[in-house]
Amino acid sequence: MYAVIATGGKQYRVSEGSVLRVEKLEADAGATVEFDKVLVVGEGAEVAIGAPYVAGAKVTATVQSHGKGDKVRIVKFRRRKHYLRQKGHRQPFTEIKVTGITAA
Repeated sequence: MYAVIATGGKQYRVSEGSVLRVEKLEADAGATVEFDKVLVVGEGAEVAIGAPYVAGAKVTATVQSHGKGDKVRIVKFRRRKHYLRQKGHRQPFTEIKVTGITAA
């Protein structure tokens, strides 16, 4: 069984037992979170597509850890104009493990 969930402005295809990194969630490590914005639920040839979400479907997951991604360097430069701006950014994430998918 698989599902497509929406969280943090992105969509993820998940199945039970999968581990993925999503945008940072306000939950402690070891806590259980529920995603109710389920776009698609499928098992074999049976697929339920929501409009926009599947009614009664939800995905449960446990928070494994929090962290920061790799550094992205931002450089603005104009040659011969004495202009250079440098900045770095590390996007925070939450690593979750999907424990269950329930469809209505």
